Amino acid sequence: MAITSTLHAHGADHHDDDAHDAGYHASVRGYAIGFGLSVLLTAIPFWLVMGKVLPNPGLIAAAVLVFAAVQVVVHMVYFLHLNAKVEQGWSLLALIFTAVLVVIMLAGSVWVMHHLNTNMMPTAHEMKNLP
Repeated sequence: MAITSTLHAHGADHHDDDAHDAGYHASVRGYAIGFGLSVLLTAIPFWLVMGKVLPNPGLIAAAVLVFAAVQVVVHMVYFLHLNAKVEQGWSLLALIFTAVLVVIMLAGSVWVMHHLNTNMMPTAHEMKNLP
């Protein structure tokens, strides 16, 4: 009760302040832009793969990964409304922390698998060449 009366004494309104602090309000226009970008960011990689536009499969894979990363950002901004102002930036900080952990785990897993592969016992073919 004391908190409520203190807020009213300082002129606080009854509405949800988080929605106004976000800086981005959901609208049909925002969703339409997000949808259009999502369709475009799906159609271009599809065209790159099916049309064999790039000669090197590695370049196609890199392009698809770049378009996928951009599409993730589009979804977070236009559909999840994630920006630096939401929850005073804590949502963005949690996202960055999660991304760092995922990168560390993936890089560590690839590193461990590479070293396990190079340090495994020799195969039967390799054992014939041993003295």
